[in-house]
Amino acid sequence: MKSLEDIFSNSKTKTEIVKCPNPKVLIIIDTREKQSLIATKLIEKKANIKFENLKVGDYIIGDVLIERKTFEDFIGSILSKRLQEQMVNLRKNKKCFLLIEGFDYDYEKFNVHENAIKGMILSVVVDFQIPLVYSKDEDETAKFLILMAKKFEKVKQDYSIRQTRNLKTINEQKQFILEGFPGIGPVTAKKLLEKFRSLNEIFQANEDQLKDNEINDKKIKIFKEILER
Repeated sequence: MKSLEDIFSNSKTKTEIVKCPNPKVLIIIDTREKQSLIATKLIEKKANIKFENLKVGDYIIGDVLIERKTFEDFIGSILSKRLQEQMVNLRKNKKCFLLIEGFDYDYEKFNVHENAIKGMILSVVVDFQIPLVYSKDEDETAKFLILMAKKFEKVKQDYSIRQTRNLKTINEQKQFILEGFPGIGPVTAKKLLEKFRSLNEIFQANEDQLKDNEINDKKIKIFKEILER
C-alpha cells in the first residue's frame, strides 16, 4: 500500500538559495568559451559573468587578463608555434597571467620531449615575465576565477610605509615623517598631503584647517603640542 503523506508535518523541503559570490566585480568571458565546462560551472555557482568578444585572452577580472589553456592545449600551442605570439599579445596587458589546467607531469604521454615543455614554461615566466597559475580541472578553475573576483571586491587597504626603508619619492618621504606622529596613519597622512603642498604648510595649519581633513580633536591637540613644544 502506498504510504500517505503527513500533511500536518512541520518538516518542509527548503529550497537552497545560492547567492552570487561576486556581485560587484564581473567575470568577463570570451564568447569562444561559452560552451566550455568552466562557463557552465560559473553559471551553476551563480557567478556574476558576462560574455564578450575578447581579442586577447579568455577571461578578464578587474584589470587582469587571463589566458587559460589545458595542458593538451599548451602542448599543441608549442607544436604549432602559436604560443610565443599569444604570450606577446598577452604581455601587452600590464596585469596578466597564464592558467594551465590539468597539468600532467607524465611527459611520456605526449610526442614532445620533456625538456622542450619545461623550456617553454621557463620562457613564459622568464622571457615574457608572465606569471603561471595551475588548476586541477574545470571546477577548480571556476572556483579560482570567483575567488579572484571576490578579491577585487575588497577595499584596497592603505599600508604604512614606515615598515620599509626604501623611500623613492618625495611624497613617500613626507608620508614617512607624518606617520611618525601619534594617531596619524597612512590614510590621514595621505589626506594631509593631498590638501597641503608641503610639510611646512601642514605644520603651520590651524586646527580648523586640519579638521577639514577628518582628524579628530584629540589627534589635532597631540599633533600641535608636539610641533609647538
